[in-house]
Amino acid sequence: MNRRECIMLLGGAVAAWPLAARAQQRERIRRIGVLMNLAADDPQGQARLAPMVQRLAELGWSNGRNLQIDIRWAADDANHTRRFAADLVALSPDVMIAPTSTAFEALQQTTRTVPIVFLNIVDPVGAGFVASLAHPGGNATGFTLFEYVLSAKWLELLKQIAPDVTRVAVVRDPSVGSGIGQFAVVQAAAASFGIEFQPIDVRKPAGIEHGISDFAATPNGGLIIAAAPSMPVHRDLIIALAARHRLPAIYPFRFLVQSGGLISYGPDLIEPYRHAASYVDRILKGEKPADLPVQAPTKYELVINLKTAKALGLTVPDTLLARADEVIE
Repeated sequence: MNRRECIMLLGGAVAAWPLAARAQQRERIRRIGVLMNLAADDPQGQARLAPMVQRLAELGWSNGRNLQIDIRWAADDANHTRRFAADLVALSPDVMIAPTSTAFEALQQTTRTVPIVFLNIVDPVGAGFVASLAHPGGNATGFTLFEYVLSAKWLELLKQIAPDVTRVAVVRDPSVGSGIGQFAVVQAAAASFGIEFQPIDVRKPAGIEHGISDFAATPNGGLIIAAAPSMPVHRDLIIALAARHRLPAIYPFRFLVQSGGLISYGPDLIEPYRHAASYVDRILKGEKPADLPVQAPTKYELVINLKTAKALGLTVPDTLLARADEVIE
């Protein structure tokens, strides 16, 4: 080989290096599928996903560089949830995120091999999603929302902020196990508070409006808004109906009180997304969901909206204000 041929060969090899590097980089891109129950334009969706993406970046996973995040927005539509679950699995993701029980069930019915990290699910052992909290088994692990006993605390707090309440309607979704479980706990606790209670099913807007309006026709009523995948989608309607009918209502999450609800008690919904990123990182690096324990929240927040209390003619006890993590003026 003469000198000219050698230079041409080396030059061709050098020119090929960037192409080879790009090809290797493409091979290293990992894929995450996320099945959200909210609508794409719901600001709560972005508020929850942003911390997860930020934490992934802190761990070295950059969307568009070595990571591809595929998101589907089901807007609490059962048909969309099933179809989007199949769509995501067809993309051959390395791991999937299921922020609700309905999303998790749809994904698990589609695959038993792709790792799934679930968020904000009540009693995953009782629901049959995992074998145990310490040793989940199978292809799933994640983060629980709360224990059912929290539902009794909602009744206690509602009576403290609105002592004249003698009737309570539990706005719940009976199509998910958590809706049944939360209602059962309130039912068991109601007798000790001298409370009459009834369920209002969260399924369609017309049914919610009809149920709350009928309930409000008799005085001294209050509402407990149980946690459900469908609840955030209907939150504006529920909060507006509570205000219109002057019904004191307690909610499970802070953002509902920030949107005009009276009082909430429950876990932070944002933090589990950051924790999920850590589990995704560990799974992408070779750990198995079966070996990652299911984690529970460590803190519950009490939030009170004084503006809403004033509109309802309620005086919030100083003892309750002193316990609040946030008071909205």
